[in-house]
Amino acid sequence: MKFTISREQFLQPLQLVSGAIERRHTLPILSNILLVVKEGVLTLTGTDLEVELISHLSLAADSYEDGEITVPAKKLVDICRGLSDGNDITFQVDGTKATIRSGRGRYTLSTLSASDYPNLEDWQADVEFVISQNDLKHLIDSTSFAMAQQDVRYYLNGMSLETEDNNIRTVATDGHRLALCNLAYTTETLPVRQVIIPRKGVLEINRLIEANDNSVKVKIGSNHISVKSSGFVFTSKLVDGRFPDHRRVLPKETTKAVTANKDVMKKAFSRASILSNEKFRGVRLNLSNGELKITANNPEQEEAEEIVDVNYQGEELEIGFNVAYLIDVMNALKTDEVKFNLSDSSASALIEDATNSTALYVIMPMRL
Repeated sequence: MKFTISREQFLQPLQLVSGAIERRHTLPILSNILLVVKEGVLTLTGTDLEVELISHLSLAADSYEDGEITVPAKKLVDICRGLSDGNDITFQVDGTKATIRSGRGRYTLSTLSASDYPNLEDWQADVEFVISQNDLKHLIDSTSFAMAQQDVRYYLNGMSLETEDNNIRTVATDGHRLALCNLAYTTETLPVRQVIIPRKGVLEINRLIEANDNSVKVKIGSNHISVKSSGFVFTSKLVDGRFPDHRRVLPKETTKAVTANKDVMKKAFSRASILSNEKFRGVRLNLSNGELKITANNPEQEEAEEIVDVNYQGEELEIGFNVAYLIDVMNALKTDEVKFNLSDSSASALIEDATNSTALYVIMPMRL
């Protein structure tokens, strides 16, 4: 096996694919990247058995010999990253060693057989749709921050992706808050389907896609999901579990609607959070006609108070929230005006864009 390629052409897909590889593994081959040269195409594959990432590169005629091998991913990336711009890289396998030559440098890496490299089993997609990277990124950015981390309820450590007729929906929750985003999909009618993408899969997809109008193809099977673009094919196993029904979580009847400038609210919450309890992060909200008072204190008897002008007329209300959750929602909303829908001090708050309800956020109150 042999190929010659420019450093610039090789480095970016190499770094891309190596992102799927976990550095600490009981199986040594899972620290390796699979390189396959066949009919003028170099294929790079990385996997940790849960996710798999593949990238294809075209090779110039007479610059390659077919073959396949696996080499340590981190070492290969570090070598190529350290080489000078504009240099060509020649990769050649001799027996159990791989040699990388560039300029006057030569590097020899250990190898493991490509036949031992695991691949996610072949599977059939039962739902397929094409979506712009912008729209997919919006669906992920609007909800992924609410995913749980290492929760014993394993199905919360991921994001729900739902298709239904002319709608694509993402939902994430950690049990204390919920984020939901709807996207109108007018290209075709989609079957009703709901799957849970694991946390690593969600973060990897978001890392791979860019904020542009280029399309990606999403395929969903019984146990897998894949996202394919012109530069990569990403596949992830799905989480086997039942995701909470968001319709039961969304407050059905709220009696108090409060609108305010989102940036003003975000800055006020951020300043108040400085003196909140570092463990519980609670802030108290006191709502009255035209005004919202935000207060926070901590065990050192320090206190913060912020008063924000809001659009509200009605009964006074005092309610507590985790300020970090409020700031996360402010960061996720791409709007000038934010709307809070409240009922009483023991009911969850529903937060949304004041002019567009495609993204909804539910936060449970705290007792302070």
